[in-house]
Amino acid sequence: MEGSSCLNLPISKIGYGCYALSGAYGDQLSRKEKTHLLQTACDLGITYFDTASSYDDTEQILGSALKDKRSQVVISSKIGMSLGKKEVIQACEKSLKNLGTDYIDIYQVHYKDPHTPIDETLLGFDKLKQDGKIRHYGIGHLPLDDTVEYLDKGNVSTVLAEMSAVSLFRYHELKPLLSQYNFGIIAFSVTGRGVLSGKITEDTRFEKSDIRAIDPLFKKHRLLYGIKIANQLESLGSIYHLSAIQMGILWVMNKKGIISSLIGPTKIEHLKENIKIMDQVSTVYMIKEMDEIIYKANQDLVQQLSEDTSLILNQPLSHCVQKAFDDLVCVLEYYMENSILPYEIGIKLFKRLISYKNKHQISIEFLEEIKDEIIKHQKTSYH
Repeated sequence: MEGSSCLNLPISKIGYGCYALSGAYGDQLSRKEKTHLLQTACDLGITYFDTASSYDDTEQILGSALKDKRSQVVISSKIGMSLGKKEVIQACEKSLKNLGTDYIDIYQVHYKDPHTPIDETLLGFDKLKQDGKIRHYGIGHLPLDDTVEYLDKGNVSTVLAEMSAVSLFRYHELKPLLSQYNFGIIAFSVTGRGVLSGKITEDTRFEKSDIRAIDPLFKKHRLLYGIKIANQLESLGSIYHLSAIQMGILWVMNKKGIISSLIGPTKIEHLKENIKIMDQVSTVYMIKEMDEIIYKANQDLVQQLSEDTSLILNQPLSHCVQKAFDDLVCVLEYYMENSILPYEIGIKLFKRLISYKNKHQISIEFLEEIKDEIIKHQKTSYH
């Protein structure tokens, strides 16, 4: 059940990610329910558990739930956005206390800190390793140039990356680096945040508390292509007596460099369905069939997104505020994925959009200002 790893740790091919337990997807579980989920996952063979200091109280719950099996499991957590040496050490010590353990197996950079040199962050991680408070460290949501700098300068063991049948861009960035550096990829959102379940349609509406309400993956053509892939994997999976979600997890697990694929179901029945695939033997032909479905759809989607983006930026925004908002979110996602917009500016504009929407009655005039900023900062080679 263990995945191959440069870490020499018992990391299961499928891991459990605690993000959904924080309520990010709208499900509000009791502490007892969360504990039961984590213990069931462990009992069913999962040995790798991923959390973060920002995931509500999941560090405390995870540490308590697995206390009696600490030596048998691998736990990873993440530090927030302040990455000075002192902040790295203090944050880790707080996470250790929350988890009720004296070491973290993999401690990860969660997001970029634009105010701190990477060299200083690495000093903090190296000190934590020397003191035995962490075994390894890794990186997460970072632009490609920062990822390469960390790999060049540090002893990075893992890179956390979104990867699924409906989201390939980050894996495409990282795959060429696997031959240059010794790291493993921990894939997250491998079920496309539920897209592969077949239960999400064009008419699905998410609660305000559900992060998918603003997620570009659930907007416009990204959603349409996601649904298309789900339907095709469902059809192919019927031959092998597997669901679309199981096919999607299996596909990620078999990709080069992947050491664990994170799932995060909040229902026991979904957990059991996901885990069934852990020891599934796949054939070269099965993977090739999925490759053909997924890569063809992705190629078509990239072309469609390029056309959509051009139309959105070269004509007035829709008079429907929600549509205009969704259009700009999709533009930002596409531009950042393809390095057409500098990472820091893209993040700043996205945060500005979300913050304004949460605090004010959003207007077309404000959205036009955001659009102008995108056009102003897009790389000149794209004009």
